[in-house]
Formats: sequence, structure tokens, C-alpha cells
Amino acid sequence: MKNKILICFGTRPEWLKVKPLIKILDKSQYSLLFTGQHLDLLNNIDVDFKIQMKSHHNRLDQIISDCMLQFPDGDFNSVLVQGDTGSAFGCALAAYNRKLKIYYLEAGLRSYDLNHPYPEEAYRQMIARISDVNLCPTELSLKNLVNEHTNGICHVIGNTVLDNLLNYKDKCEYTNKILVTMHRRENLHWMNRWFTEINKLASENPSLEFILPIHPNPNVQKHKHLLNNVTVINPLSHPELLDILVKCKLIISDSGGLQEEGSFFNKKVIVCRTTTERPEAIETGHLHICKSPDDLKSKFGKLIDNYYINTKCPYGDGKSSIKFKNVLNEEF
Repeated sequence: MKNKILICFGTRPEWLKVKPLIKILDKSQYSLLFTGQHLDLLNNIDVDFKIQMKSHHNRLDQIISDCMLQFPDGDFNSVLVQGDTGSAFGCALAAYNRKLKIYYLEAGLRSYDLNHPYPEEAYRQMIARISDVNLCPTELSLKNLVNEHTNGICHVIGNTVLDNLLNYKDKCEYTNKILVTMHRRENLHWMNRWFTEINKLASENPSLEFILPIHPNPNVQKHKHLLNNVTVINPLSHPELLDILVKCKLIISDSGGLQEEGSFFNKKVIVCRTTTERPEAIETGHLHICKSPDDLKSKFGKLIDNYYINTKCPYGDGKSSIKFKNVLNEEF
């Protein structure tokens, strides 16, 4: 059998991180498996296999079960999964059961708290344990896997999402815009408090424009009436989001991707979580943890007049796909 890799994705963040790999490979080297979450992706992407999600309620056990039971047979002898979704874990486990070689993209991120983020932290640890090749974004993520005595081979290649950003690097500036996003499962129980504090900041800083692309999750949408001083807009495509990101002065977010992308553009990010699995950018001064809505005003006040930073991004140079291809050629 000719060496061929099955690349699995189903969410927009996953697509953004596997897209640079697809661009650099010849089509004969890979097949695509769509795992069924963000159906709008299929409007512009041709895939070879599809998982038909049976549940419309995103039950975690159902997502994993669907991926395992519907995992395709094909002319591939290895599988790539990315990140920390239930579908990534389901596909990795299906590949393991079939004794297919597993490549794990973005391996080694850790909070070491199985409840923060839940369930992502557990999925990360379990996928890395059964993977043959762990593709780490940083030296720290590599160190985590070494300390865990992970069986697979480990390579540091950087974060592939940055490969999408190279054409935007020269467009970076600091304007009066504050980019805000909130969506994580761990914040849903007090989303009303986060939105209330964000709205207060917007009211108290009328010279700044707070822009929040509202997440489609109904548990987020139901609180948007609290944001009357904020420019609330519909969800954006990635290029549209980047247009705001490169021009903003500061970011307030619970997003993992914006922690990486913001660091690449030298934007400081107030991370609305109790912890982060990306601590490298805390050390470089890009990320600033805000554990509670009660702390947001103080954190914002300290950073808004000290927003500028010019420090090397710890997540790579935007050439991770080239490093991936070199690893693939070595392993194949």
C-alpha cells in the first residue's frame, strides 16, 4: 500500500490548523474525513469521507461513538487528528483499534486539571498516549510529553494556525478597537456576569469600540441583551476576524486560537479563564489570566495604557507546515 494519511477535522478551529498541511501536500498523499460538526465548512471543501452525527445535542458520548462506529476504511495507512475535541479522540481511538499509525497535531498542551477545560484536557492526554507521532507546537509541550513518558515519537514544529497569518503580518496596527469573544463551556454558567462586566468597560471607555462577534451557541446568545454598549456582530469568517484582530488594541477572550494568533501579531490578550494550556505566552507578556468577571476591570485598566508589546511569538514562525512535511517524509 502506498503511504497515505487520513486527515480528520470537523470544526472551524480544526480546519484552520490542518489547512496549511493540506496546502503543502500532494492530493495523492492524503484523504479528508469530515467529522460532522460545522456543516458550513462543506460549502467550500471537498472531502473524501463524512461522519453523520446522529445527535443534534452534541452529547459527548454520542460524538465519540459516531466517530468510532462510522470511521471509514480506505487506502490510507495513517491518521492525523488535531486538538482536543470529542471527535478527535473518537477518530484517534478508532485508528488505534485498527492499528493505524496516529499523528497528533498540537500535542502536549496541558493544564493538568481535568475539569479546566472539561472535557478537552482529558482528551488531550488520552490522544497523546495512543499516538505514534506527536507534533508539538513548543518546547514546553514537548517537555510535558517527555515527563509523561509518552510512547510516541515527538517533534516540535510550531503551531500550524500561524501559517495562515503570514500575509497579514504587515497589516498590523493599534487602533481604538477592542476585540472580544466568549464561548467556552466552562464560562457558560456565568456568561451573564462576563457580559455585564464587558458592557461596563465599554460604557466607561467611550473612546474605544468593543466588538464582539456573538457565538451561535444559544447559551451565549441569550445574554447578548446585556451588551448594549458593545458592537455585537454576527459570527465572522476567519479572514473577517483577522481584519479586526490586526487592528485592535487589546483582546478579551476565552479562545485558545486567539491566544496564539494574538501573540503572533503582538497583541495582549486578557484570557477569561482560570488557567491556560498555553503558558509560554504568559512568560512573554502576551497573555494575562483573568480568573473571574470581578477582576476584569482591574486587569483591563492595567493593560489598556500599556498595550504595546514587541516580543517574539512563542508558537512558531508561520512555517510549521514545512516542518510537518519534513516529519511526514521521514516517517513515511
